[in-house]
Amino acid sequence: MTQTMGILERRRIEAEILKPVYEEMAARLGEATAQEILGAAITKAALAAAKSFAETEPEGTSLKSFADLQPLWTKDDALRLDVKRQDDTHFDYNVTRCRYAEMYREMGLGSIGHLLSCNRDAAFCTGYDPRIKMERTQTIMQGADHCDFRYRFEAKEE
Repeated sequence: MTQTMGILERRRIEAEILKPVYEEMAARLGEATAQEILGAAITKAALAAAKSFAETEPEGTSLKSFADLQPLWTKDDALRLDVKRQDDTHFDYNVTRCRYAEMYREMGLGSIGHLLSCNRDAAFCTGYDPRIKMERTQTIMQGADHCDFRYRFEAKEE
């Protein structure tokens, strides 16, 4: 039986590869440009990954199928969630511990951790099913005591 790698481990491997690339871009182009390039590339990767996940859904995508993917992100105690509401049209939770943020800080990548992980979230929704809308006003990665994820499913695409 094949064990699926958790997203935390995947992000650690990606960060080890991206760190020297980012540092070189920052040295040559400046931090702002390096962050802009990195952010755009990771957004494209998140859209592509989400589309791949969506294509494997035998009965099509929904907020439930989206929520069912969550164990990939929480595997290895990567995230601790406090679910506030979960039904056919809402999936609301707070992240009370984020090992992604801890890992990036330990790797010396705390200043770009939001680009490496957090910025993927909204793009992933769009790529997976544009009817899923995400709202988040704060993240642990950028200093808050919790992340507030609020997903809603809109039957008709806006």
